[in-house]
Amino acid sequence: MIRAIRACKTAAEERGVVREKSALQFVRQLVKMIKKMARDLAPEVERLLQFRDPNIRKKAALCSVRIIKKVPDLAENFTNPAASLLKEKHHGVLITGLQLCTDLCKASEEALEYFRKKCTEGVVKVLKDIANSPYAPEYDISGITDPFSSYQIAQVFAHIGYVALNMLMKAITVDTQAVQRHRVTILECVKDSDASIRKRALELVFLLVNDSNVKPLTKELIEYLEVSDQEFKGDLTAKICSIVEKFSTDKIWYIDQMLKVLSEAGNFVKDEVWHGLIVVISNASNLHGYTVRSLCKAVQTSGEQESLVRVAVWCIGEYAEMLVNNTGMLDVEEPITVTESDAVDVIEIAIKRHTLDLTTRAMCLSALLKLSSRFPACSQRIKDIIIQYKGSLVLELQQRSIEFNSIIEKYQNIRSLLVERMPVLDEATYNGRRAGSLPATTTASNGAALNLPNGVAKPAAVPLVDLLDLSSDVVPAPSPSGGDFLQDLLGVDLSPASSQSGTIQAQKIGTDVLLDLLSIGTPPAQSTSSTSDILSSIQDNKTSSGMLERLSSPSGLSAQASSPAGGSPIMDLLDGFAPNLATQEGNGPAYPSIVAFESSSLKLMFNFSKSPGNPQATTIQATFTNKSTNIFTDFIFQAAVPKFLQLHLDPASSNTLPASGNGSITQDLRVTNSQHGKKSLVMRIRISYKVNSKDVLEEGQINSFPRGL
Repeated sequence: MIRAIRACKTAAEERGVVREKSALQFVRQLVKMIKKMARDLAPEVERLLQFRDPNIRKKAALCSVRIIKKVPDLAENFTNPAASLLKEKHHGVLITGLQLCTDLCKASEEALEYFRKKCTEGVVKVLKDIANSPYAPEYDISGITDPFSSYQIAQVFAHIGYVALNMLMKAITVDTQAVQRHRVTILECVKDSDASIRKRALELVFLLVNDSNVKPLTKELIEYLEVSDQEFKGDLTAKICSIVEKFSTDKIWYIDQMLKVLSEAGNFVKDEVWHGLIVVISNASNLHGYTVRSLCKAVQTSGEQESLVRVAVWCIGEYAEMLVNNTGMLDVEEPITVTESDAVDVIEIAIKRHTLDLTTRAMCLSALLKLSSRFPACSQRIKDIIIQYKGSLVLELQQRSIEFNSIIEKYQNIRSLLVERMPVLDEATYNGRRAGSLPATTTASNGAALNLPNGVAKPAAVPLVDLLDLSSDVVPAPSPSGGDFLQDLLGVDLSPASSQSGTIQAQKIGTDVLLDLLSIGTPPAQSTSSTSDILSSIQDNKTSSGMLERLSSPSGLSAQASSPAGGSPIMDLLDGFAPNLATQEGNGPAYPSIVAFESSSLKLMFNFSKSPGNPQATTIQATFTNKSTNIFTDFIFQAAVPKFLQLHLDPASSNTLPASGNGSITQDLRVTNSQHGKKSLVMRIRISYKVNSKDVLEEGQINSFPRGL
């Protein structure tokens, strides 16, 4: 009996498998039949779209939508009949006609272009009629007139609008003024609900900005920043900051706009934005009081914006007395009352905010140390705040707490020197570093120091000093010898002793652990050396690895120095930097390859070569690599150079770039520098390609060419 039951079960399962296979085969045949049927019935459905009965026309439009989804090749057959449905007065026919137009735009680029050129005005008229129509109970929902038709019209506009923006992107290179006439419409597209339209409109706005319209455009973008979606704030803030930096006419306008951006979206800006703002503030001595007062008010209402807090903390630490005394009041300001205790409150609230990261808290501790000297009456309170971090689990905060507390308790005689106002930051050097190349530094033949507005003597700077992004702007003058390259690079003295005239060596206090940790020596007797020299004086008993770790940490006061060591290991650590270029036998000097441009989807490498006897000419081999998972087609590379350069582009090896780095495109460029030895190469590039039939445009400027080209 059991054996018979098992046999019956097995047979039933086999019949079930057969039935499933048969069903799948039937479905496949049915799909083929449906597609064939759709092709056969398409002419009849197209004819019924013109039928006199509106109900028949409505059903025919719905049937056309199904046919297009099954057979997209038939979209061109329904383009003209669908356009005629947009003039319908019957509500049912109109709404199905709008749905048909939307699906045609999705299925066919030709249909999309046709509707953009021929039907845009008609769709706008339909929308106006809906907005101005009287109350209709059959179409009114919660006081909104015909929301379903409005939604369908919005869908049609979303496809047409993207194509229109693409056309304007191409037209701006031909006639900028013609595109400027549509500026208001483009700004409205920035506020569109469709993310692709927002992004393309923002790119177009960026290209439209010039000296005459920068202020109203920036105002519009910042106002929209207040209500924009969180996922769009990153792109929007990046464009606004780029516009402000590029077109700022005066520093007060620049500072005002940056503070507005930081107040609204400070958590979305990149570090170089607030770094650059601090550099500008440092150089605007007449605006120090105005800026610190504006920041104090802004941080009290937008304390959750971390970049804003960092700039505010830095400025309060530097210019707190101007905040309390209302120094440097401008005509546009209203006096505010801020006590010394209020200034300390701002820092205390910031350091206790749990959402802030290590860098911000470390900056708060440094600012508190400065306030302990500027506001002696609050010194004990500041000490109590600092000592709370003595047992912090974060080593950086713990170390700063212990060191700063010891300075407040034991070293009041040198505290004012340690925390005096920072020298003016070198704006030109910083901007050069951000652009990817540093301007040549002009040094007096006698090595004389440069006098800064705040009275601090600053030696001539070395271009390579900013390579490691050192916070100190005071560095020793460069040495001509190759063996001192690391000394020039780091801005520290690695030699056992210095015999240069006018240099005062700080005496070592090896018995004091605190002074050893802080690298603080006895203050020099002369005033030609700035406070930064005291903070960066070198102790010979530190290891080179410790020094490099300290330089890469956020700490600015506890920078460690290394003992003299051989050059080769450290040169390897710094990725093979050398004071002189290598030379290839019989083929001129060799130059290092550079990453000329890189985005989330594309990487461009430049390799350089020169022919012996012609130093002005340089051959550049450009190698393009696709980092995305999509194939790039219609790939075109364009470049432009200043007048003192001549550029010739050879044909590219291909116009299709494989995905995921599985191949590359190469293209040779020949550049002739008529100002060789005087001016460095600079190049503006534009790369266009298609991804899934959609146009993509990437642009950039290359300033990081090796010297000597």
